[in-house]
Amino acid sequence: MKQKTRCAWPGEDPFYQAYHDDEWGVPEFDDRALYEKLVLDGFQAGLSWITILRKRENFRRAFDGFVPEKIARYTPAKVAKLLKDDGIIRHRGKIEGAIKNARGYLEIMESEPGGFAGYIWKFVDGKPVQNKWTAMKQVPASTPMSEALSKDLKKRGFTFCGPTIVYAFAQAVGMVNDHVVDCYRHKEVARLKRR
Repeated sequence: MKQKTRCAWPGEDPFYQAYHDDEWGVPEFDDRALYEKLVLDGFQAGLSWITILRKRENFRRAFDGFVPEKIARYTPAKVAKLLKDDGIIRHRGKIEGAIKNARGYLEIMESEPGGFAGYIWKFVDGKPVQNKWTAMKQVPASTPMSEALSKDLKKRGFTFCGPTIVYAFAQAVGMVNDHVVDCYRHKEVARLKRR
């Protein structure tokens, strides 16, 4: 059986390859799922994505399924409990950032047409940007789009959402198709349309 050509970053790790093959770059339009991925990308700051990915189910358990309405009401006692949970990244700033981001998310849900998804996707005019990189070294760490979205999120009270984190988020949720052109997923992801 012929081996599929993939982007180089998942290496030979079957778990990482499954994420690359099934999730990364697939356009996401679910409000809550977008919040979850933004928070997880914030937790990644300074770490590798595979570390976060391997702990994702622990994060989902610890953070009540990433339901923003619950997280926005977290108390100092809940923060203290999370800081003792060795199944997640125990970083006070990032935990408190998830709470601030939940509050910002709820404000956006009330004020923006199309909710959080409508707000996020307007930064790429509602459709994925189709890049045609031939090597991963060509892929930027940030772009004017991620800088603009980062700036606007921060203005709305979000934290752990710098331009590099936001660009990684945009790649993950399919706002940009950054599969290299010889990766078998590039064409598949390019065919995916808005819901």
